[in-house]
Amino acid sequence: MDYVSALLPPVVMAAFFIGVIVTMVKSQGGANKAKEDAAVDAALARAESARQTSKGDDAQS
Repeated sequence: MDYVSALLPPVVMAAFFIGVIVTMVKSQGGANKAKEDAAVDAALARAESARQTSKGDDAQS
């Protein structure tokens, strides 16, 4: 019975890890993908415009 108690924690952790990975893969895409992509694109555009604005301010000084 010692082998059962030795193998149980790794088996439980492996099952949990597989469940986490499956959940992550299934949650990719779907109905909210376009909304999430638009939010990321907007954040990148804001960061880029802020960087260009600060670079422009440095050149005018």
